Amino acid sequence: MATQPTPKQATEQRQASLVAAALALAAQRSPADITTADLAQAVGITQGAVFRHFESKSSIWLAVMDAVHKDLLTRLRAAAEAGSQPLTALRAVFMAHADFVVEQPGVPRVIFQELQHPEDTPLKTQVRQLMQDYRTLITGLLERAQAARQLAPGTDLQAAAVLFIGSVQGLVMQSLLSGQVGAMRQLAPAVFELFQQAIAAPPSRARRDKESTA
Repeated sequence: MATQPTPKQATEQRQASLVAAALALAAQRSPADITTADLAQAVGITQGAVFRHFESKSSIWLAVMDAVHKDLLTRLRAAAEAGSQPLTALRAVFMAHADFVVEQPGVPRVIFQELQHPEDTPLKTQVRQLMQDYRTLITGLLERAQAARQLAPGTDLQAAAVLFIGSVQGLVMQSLLSGQVGAMRQLAPAVFELFQQAIAAPPSRARRDKESTA
């Protein structure tokens, strides 16, 4: 006989369902317009039941961002570790981020909307932490690339990290504006190639460095 979930497990499952519903609805319309009644209908419970699992609508969005933070960073770190060379790892991270947005188009809508608010909020703090962890990952890969002499001499690593993140964000914004999020997968390789051309060491230098260490 199947084991019945404990009350804690049942709550965690319901919370996960509500988080998934919030992201799915955010892919279709403005997150600000999503009500707890919408979420309740999406998961098949009453509106009152929503508040047995979350104390407020704000706490739902905090849970959404927490789940996004964990999922996205896990994917990006796995992509980074799979690359044998720093620039290869950077490309893998870029593509993994594009794939993530194609799968979860509601995520950038939530993030962009929250960053438009002038006041500080707990949700904006979570978004900032996500961006800081992202920047730390990219900067670490750029430092590895610099140590391996794969970057052009004098490359500013902080500026390169901003360019990387800005390239991803620009690609995401264009895909949302066009309504063709899936096109990111086709555009991402060419966009990353332009980024790499901006920071990579000239082929002649890279070849000399490789020969000198052979």
